[in-house]
Amino acid sequence: MKTFILKFSAAFLLLALLGAGCEKEEDGPWEISPQSKNPVILKEVKGIEFKFCLLNEQGEPSTIFNEGENFTFYFSVTNNRDEKLNFDPGFAYSNDVDFCEVYNVKNENIGRPFQLETALDIGSGAYPFDKGETYVFEEQWMDNRKSVWYWEKGTYVSTHQEPLIKGNYYTAFKCRFRFARTHEEPALYTDTLNFKINFKIQ
Repeated sequence: MKTFILKFSAAFLLLALLGAGCEKEEDGPWEISPQSKNPVILKEVKGIEFKFCLLNEQGEPSTIFNEGENFTFYFSVTNNRDEKLNFDPGFAYSNDVDFCEVYNVKNENIGRPFQLETALDIGSGAYPFDKGETYVFEEQWMDNRKSVWYWEKGTYVSTHQEPLIKGNYYTAFKCRFRFARTHEEPALYTDTLNFKINFKIQ
């Protein structure tokens, strides 16, 4: 299986929202919390596997972190269909998307670890998505890079987030994913998928 790793924490960023607009049908919310047995959201829709979790400093999925500890947003998409597609990672190129946003229990926005500076419209053809291939998006909460960095469609800067204090938080986003086909066939769309991770700083 081929894997493409697109990082906001070592080369750029990551992730988040595809396709234009929302549709009436929604799937979810897919939600986990510190009380969940599995600290990973893992779902398959129309033969496309979605994985969303937070990683601790040891690279392990978790929903509980120590005060002062850095953590990483991890999101992956795998093509389990028996056809080649093109992946549209448009959620990574907007400042109007909640991907990687952190909120407290009062629904107050704490922030996200990056900001998009500029973006180019390249199209999904730049992201071939063969059967068995995976796109991985990772971004650390505390990204200390001082320079602007560039990745495919855009340039980004770190927002230099501080460690979170003790308390309960969540990160959530909605996305209608689009996968273009290479032939004269209609694109594959998911319903609007809802992801939510509740986590704790102790």
